[in-house]
Amino acid sequence: MITIIAATNRPNSNTLKVAAYYRQQLKIKGVESNLLSLEHLPADVLNTDMYGKRSEAFQKIQDLILTTDKFIFIMPEYNGSYPGVLKVLIDACNFPESFYDKKAALVGISSGKYGNIRGVDHFTGVCHYIHLNVLPLRLHIPNIKTELDTDGNLIKEDTIKFTSEQIDKFIHF
Repeated sequence: MITIIAATNRPNSNTLKVAAYYRQQLKIKGVESNLLSLEHLPADVLNTDMYGKRSEAFQKIQDLILTTDKFIFIMPEYNGSYPGVLKVLIDACNFPESFYDKKAALVGISSGKYGNIRGVDHFTGVCHYIHLNVLPLRLHIPNIKTELDTDGNLIKEDTIKFTSEQIDKFIHF
């Protein structure tokens, strides 16, 4: 099973729109997926779900992570890296079984011109540490506000081409 993670807790984010786009494209290609928006993490996750504790609310997320074979992480740029809430998710999940020897595709987005290059690189290091195998084709989508139409669809031809290529490679990864 594939789970797409919209790696921000910001409501109504462009990250969530891109994650929904990926889910729609997977469905068109005949692949079902789940979408997890980190805006739905329990509000007190730092106090209730770290260091071996587990709340009922987070257990549902943990169960989804455990049953997932492949992850697509859509990561906005926050202060030159990925959002801290994504690291909180990784740290709150059971180690090593949550991510060990599973697969991931990484997509960086930003409102600036670099598409979260550094954040994707930083998160790749975390993925390697937890033995999450990363698809070599990592995407960086800059100027995200100009990339989406009002319905949340990507509209630039080269971005559509590269996301389609990444999705095809990830299905077979």
